Amino acid sequence: MAGRQTRIVEFVARTLERLGIIETERFHPTVDLAWPRVVTGFAIMSKQTADLAMVGIAVGTAGTAGLAYALAFWQMVTMLGLGLAGGTVSLVSQNYGGEETGRASQVVKQSVLLAVALAVPILLAFFAFADSLIGLFDAGPAPLAHGSTYLAFVAPAVLFELLSLIASRTYTGVGDTFTEMVARAGGAALNILLSGVLIFGFGMGVAGAAIGTTLSTGFVTGVLAWGMVGKSYGVLGMEPSPVPLTRSGPWLEPTLLRQVIEISTPEIGRRLAQGLVVFPLLWVAGTFGPVVVTALEVGRRVRSLINSVNWGLSLAASSLVGQQLGAGDEAEAGAYGAAIIRLSTVLYTGLAVLVIAFAEPIAGLFGGGPAAVAQAATFVAVGAVSSIGYGIDGTAAGALLGAGDTRLPFVASLVGRYGFALPAAALGLFTPLGIGGLYLALVLETAVPGGINYWLFHRGRWKVVSRRYRPDSDAE
Repeated sequence: MAGRQTRIVEFVARTLERLGIIETERFHPTVDLAWPRVVTGFAIMSKQTADLAMVGIAVGTAGTAGLAYALAFWQMVTMLGLGLAGGTVSLVSQNYGGEETGRASQVVKQSVLLAVALAVPILLAFFAFADSLIGLFDAGPAPLAHGSTYLAFVAPAVLFELLSLIASRTYTGVGDTFTEMVARAGGAALNILLSGVLIFGFGMGVAGAAIGTTLSTGFVTGVLAWGMVGKSYGVLGMEPSPVPLTRSGPWLEPTLLRQVIEISTPEIGRRLAQGLVVFPLLWVAGTFGPVVVTALEVGRRVRSLINSVNWGLSLAASSLVGQQLGAGDEAEAGAYGAAIIRLSTVLYTGLAVLVIAFAEPIAGLFGGGPAAVAQAATFVAVGAVSSIGYGIDGTAAGALLGAGDTRLPFVASLVGRYGFALPAAALGLFTPLGIGGLYLALVLETAVPGGINYWLFHRGRWKVVSRRYRPDSDAE
């Protein structure tokens, strides 16, 4: 079986090289890094998608609408964590590539401190002000109650999520995406099991989904923490981190802390810009009723599942570009980035076509009557089309992130989502375009940043930016 799989992989690699998409010698390192991250991304994204489907079946449209509102806040937590972890993977990969493992370990310490400092006030706000936060959407009484319940019960998971993202990106930065895949996949399976038992077995509805998420996220954090302190797993091929957290050495290192903040801040802004746009989009959808709110969320969740490919390719681009830059080979870093962007475009286009072909059966998995399923199917198809822009945006921004160039991608995210997507959605409120404004917004929010970030990568300024953060730099 292994020999057959090897032959298939080699055939795919040669075919892609003949088509001018990615060279064989770059395909293998990219796939080795990316496929566990794709599984990891699918596992992470499937948790909320499964919760949405189960709540839709057990509770109905009011439950899914409330969950959509609550998940908008949870997405902000994930985006914040991804932004902070972006600075982590950039500095870890460059220092690890430059054989400065001690310095890479210090980077991780700074990231952990920042994660805790950010998580504590957020989880307290979720617990104490859940009603007020969900009330910002001007939701009806039933969606408000369901959304507030989810937010309060999921609050403890905020700390778990941020810390687990730091650990995941650390493993990615050193080229090990398998260990985090096993932990994340196990957590996703546990989440679906726990949520299913609590929702259907104990009739806990949205609260059951939130508790399942909290417990499973804590499980993932604990598993990754074991390896992050250098302890051996001894099972499943999982490995301890080669840049472990240790008690030796200072926890606070001002120079590295400043660099983590400097790189992460624009990346946090870019990620939060991606997440914040859903708030006005859900508000616009709410003016058309809970069925449209649910349909929009279904389309976004399916698009997030497609975007699991980016979890692998984007991080592969960051890690491989960062490692090549750390080794001083700018030409090879550029070749890797360009090849991964081409590969991503091809994969996303194929997946979009596949999802569009099965849009209605996919929408039917989330419950609802014929009209609700038809509306959701349209959003699923539009979300699939918009995922192509996500593919380009993610890999181009990932390559720039590997170089430490995060400021202009942040601007690109703002322009696409707030200069184009939101005005398009607003058109539906004042013109006959109606719900069509939301369709247009979904496409523009990914296509515009994708085009800008591709241009930024092609321009090549990121190579100059990277020289400030390499191990041999004078930026002390």
